[in-house]
Amino acid sequence: MIQARTTSPVFSLAPASRWLQMGLLAVGLASTVAASPAWAQAPAQAPLVRGLPDFTDLVDSVGPSVVNIRTMERTKVGQGGGAAPDEQMLEFFRRFGIPVPPGAQRGPRQERGGQDDERPSGVGSGFIVSADGFIMTNAHVVDGADELLVTLPDKREFKAKVVGADKRTDVAVVKIEALGLPAVKMGDANRIRVGEWVMAIGSPFGLENSVTAGIVSAKQRDTGDYLPFIQTDVAINPGNSGGPLINMRGEVVGINSQIYSRSGGFMGISFAIPIDEAIRVSEQLRANGKVTRGRIGVSIDQVSKDVAETLGLGDAKGAFVRGVEPNSPAAKAGVEAGDIIVKFNGKPIDKSVDLPRLVGNTKPGSRSTLTVFRRGAYKDLTVVVGEVEAEFRTAKKPSASEPKPAQSVATKALGLSVSDLTELQRSEIKVKGGVRVESAEGPAARAGLREGDVISAIARTEVSSVREFEAVVGKLDKARPVDVLIHRGDMAQIVIIRPAAR
Repeated sequence: MIQARTTSPVFSLAPASRWLQMGLLAVGLASTVAASPAWAQAPAQAPLVRGLPDFTDLVDSVGPSVVNIRTMERTKVGQGGGAAPDEQMLEFFRRFGIPVPPGAQRGPRQERGGQDDERPSGVGSGFIVSADGFIMTNAHVVDGADELLVTLPDKREFKAKVVGADKRTDVAVVKIEALGLPAVKMGDANRIRVGEWVMAIGSPFGLENSVTAGIVSAKQRDTGDYLPFIQTDVAINPGNSGGPLINMRGEVVGINSQIYSRSGGFMGISFAIPIDEAIRVSEQLRANGKVTRGRIGVSIDQVSKDVAETLGLGDAKGAFVRGVEPNSPAAKAGVEAGDIIVKFNGKPIDKSVDLPRLVGNTKPGSRSTLTVFRRGAYKDLTVVVGEVEAEFRTAKKPSASEPKPAQSVATKALGLSVSDLTELQRSEIKVKGGVRVESAEGPAARAGLREGDVISAIARTEVSSVREFEAVVGKLDKARPVDVLIHRGDMAQIVIIRPAAR
């Protein structure tokens, strides 16, 4: 038990002596005030918060619009089928990254003999967005379901159909045949402030109409390619997925989607999809049943502070291009591996995740402008945005059939031994020129270079042969770090080789 501590003695005084004590305290207080500086005598400001919020009216207002969604799966009942695993617990394991215990995995469906058996496969939440029965939820809630059952707070139950689901943003729209339903009010996720109160309603572990509350912990939290999430400390558990995040005005500002957990249980961090992003996706799902996104065909990475300073970029911003897909919109526009994309259609790319969001929200076929930083200079490129494909091309494995050329030692100053590239090697890694790393020791090994890497530029200077590489290295200040653009497979990256301390 924790006991409160006091820093002053406890007095037990008789009524008569209490007045004497108060008089002494008053004299002491007066002398203290007189001796205090002017800033200490200023009146205290009124508190910013005068009590805890009351959520009862919000629950009465929004609660009738929040639904429970149960998914059903049809299986064949065959011989020797044992007890079915607890599907809600399996969803718990799958969704929050906990290893599934041995023997708890769902086995293959029994196809020989038996009859169709319909059993629960998951539980989630959702909320009504229109009076004619459209409901918004998470894509992972309805994924793989053969049948959906929607239960309203008034206990009415409906079979629902999936209008469309988008796994990339985890947004889905389902429809029930009903009229006159209470729809939620949509808010503006851009107006929410860190520290403001929010509330969630859902069905954690199947417990319908459960209410939890907390505050907004952070905004623009990067946990995915296409969405900046709202982070809260609202208690979210399996079954809450798809339910609304509600502000103090009774407006939906997000869809509860994920938690961060090392144990599988709620640990004070949950994430919600901003409602403006969800609405944009849901409108396409209702109109077309799918979401169309733009793409340009680049693999990107974050720009580190060391790379930005070494290349002369200044701030660590933009998206570093690690690879460019052949015949992609970016390749046709002239984007090269090693470029840093700093703007798209004039909008700055502060973090690498900004690029796929901006490109993804661009209509395929649109002509857009890319501003890239290449070898110390900015360059504008025009790209025709393509459409995201259902499947992506797999990278071609390098060929080992061609014998290695004779090794040439380029320099020992950086701990590198390099050789010229053959025509086949150039075509396999899709570079115009460069040298192949035959061995890496000392500073180069510490920087992460290894045999098989291809160096296409050093100190912001392109090299196409061992001779050119040696010429550039010969002019370097051996005491200063040097930037090297390397290609590894289909990817490219910039590494900083730092000389050994003397």
